[in-house]
Amino acid sequence: MSHKRLLSPLLLLLTLNAYSRAQLWSGVLDPSRAVDWTQAGVTGGILSPTSQCGATIPAGSSAATINSAIQSCGPQQYVLLAPGTYNLTTGLVMKSNVTLRGAGPDQTFLVFTGADLCGGYHADICVKDSLRQFYGSASIMPGNANAATWSGGYTAGTTNITLTNVGSPISVGQYIYLDQANDTSDNGGFLVCDSTTAGCSLEGVAPGRTINSIPRNQVQIVKVTGVSGSSYAITPGVYGLNWSAAKSPGAWWSAMITGVGIENLSLDHTNSTETAGITFFNAFDSWVKNVRSLNANRNHVWLTQSAHITVRDSYFYGTKKAQSQSYGVESFLASNNLVENNIFQHITAPIMMGPSMGSVLAYNYSIDDYYYVVAWQIPSLYGAHDAGVLYNLYEGNIGSGFMGDVFHGSSNADTIFRNRLTGWETGKSEDTIPIQLYSYNRYMNVIGNVLGTAGYHTTYQTALGPGASKGIYDLTSGNTEGTVVVPSDPLVASTLLRWGNYDVVTGAVRWNSAEVPSGLSQYANPVPSSQSLPASFYRAAQPSWWSSGKPWPPIGPDVSSGNVPNVGGYANTIPAADCYLNVMQGKTDGSSGILTYNANACYDALPAPNPPTGVTTTVQ
Repeated sequence: MSHKRLLSPLLLLLTLNAYSRAQLWSGVLDPSRAVDWTQAGVTGGILSPTSQCGATIPAGSSAATINSAIQSCGPQQYVLLAPGTYNLTTGLVMKSNVTLRGAGPDQTFLVFTGADLCGGYHADICVKDSLRQFYGSASIMPGNANAATWSGGYTAGTTNITLTNVGSPISVGQYIYLDQANDTSDNGGFLVCDSTTAGCSLEGVAPGRTINSIPRNQVQIVKVTGVSGSSYAITPGVYGLNWSAAKSPGAWWSAMITGVGIENLSLDHTNSTETAGITFFNAFDSWVKNVRSLNANRNHVWLTQSAHITVRDSYFYGTKKAQSQSYGVESFLASNNLVENNIFQHITAPIMMGPSMGSVLAYNYSIDDYYYVVAWQIPSLYGAHDAGVLYNLYEGNIGSGFMGDVFHGSSNADTIFRNRLTGWETGKSEDTIPIQLYSYNRYMNVIGNVLGTAGYHTTYQTALGPGASKGIYDLTSGNTEGTVVVPSDPLVASTLLRWGNYDVVTGAVRWNSAEVPSGLSQYANPVPSSQSLPASFYRAAQPSWWSSGKPWPPIGPDVSSGNVPNVGGYANTIPAADCYLNVMQGKTDGSSGILTYNANACYDALPAPNPPTGVTTTVQ
């Protein structure tokens, strides 16, 4: 005979709160297609420490001197680097609740010729936990110390789950990783799959645990806020409708590093041995702010098995190879991160999304997405590159385009809102598409965007695939690599939500109910009853750092007299673009070379708080 466990008052309250919060996207998006994006970034916002530890470190000091100062720091303190140049032959290693701060990215210059091993992720600045357990570690497999069976609580939004077969005890405050087995064949709907034999991926190998030979690329990172027997209260609530006992859900965890800040510095990786400029590995509630980062290898910032990281107000320039794996900020098994108000120049793929859930990429400016095959346009928002890219928001960005490919698996339910996507840059003639979604990128939402380049784009929608050009949308195409064939997928187009977008081909804002998938059996989106859109899907108000006199929102169908030419007046530049063009004096084709940068010369009221989370509530 079984007995039902009664929830404690705390757990019951947390569970009810998940369903009582009104969302900024309510009335536009169906809840099956969106999550609460106000929770992205450092929980409660960045709170830079005000207490300095030790003496200011003079220019010319070694990496050993800086690392010693970091390790000697107390909680909520900062190490201060004086103006000048620091030639560092090894990488820097951070400590929980310590900030590394310079005098400004136009004054404090860190020049690296060597990196830290960083648990195998080789970084010039390493933010990692003490155990360094990655998704293939033995201790996180079932039956071992850092693993559990997720045996109950799969409903979308729930903030109470049941964990059994728990290895070492899980304490309140611990972040844990929830996952489940991939789909092994096309289910005809919401698909998480990276199998080359199932035809959903060209190359497979998306990151995540593999148990019983089945990968687990869908990973959501949550924080444990209460424990009562086998009941665990978590925040945020469970994302998505597809969690199922049939897919053997599980949980795993590692040690953590938290509260790390990297601020007011210039980082030069040109001659370093690093893979990443800054790696966050099993890191939480940490940030990069007002940093200039030059010529990284694989990526400038690597968000690996990390959540609630904020990367903001920074300038990223160049990569070493400008080939495959040449990224700006890369997500790699991540959740609820915020990449906001950054400038990306001369970087092949400024935003690269591996498995990630609930993250926000917003108000970033990208220019000259340089690739070694010069004619090939790489999108500034490489929004879906692996299986397990789910429920992320791309808002207010200006760049070349958004792509969901099929190289490492399927993606679902990302939202592209109020972006200005040109679909073209100087000298590019292939893949010049503002919105390109290959097979198995399903249930996507494209709302309130301004798309295309006047005089170049001539077709509204194509299905041409690799090399396509001159269409506003390229949808449903498969791809081939060697003997692996990914077929075309008509569900990409039939599950796609388009509402209130302006494009240069039709020359109008489209409020077309036929482009709203209201008749689906699952993940249907009712036709919105109004043509009114909220200013933001994650900010309840204009941010404090927003430039004085700059329209808010800057882009969308309700904008008039915008300062971006040839798009019907529906788009304005954003503060990051104004900083690059007007303060840094960058060239409009991105060919300026490395520029001087300091966020304090560009943006009002820095530092900025995190997105406000105060929203209306409804009694259930």
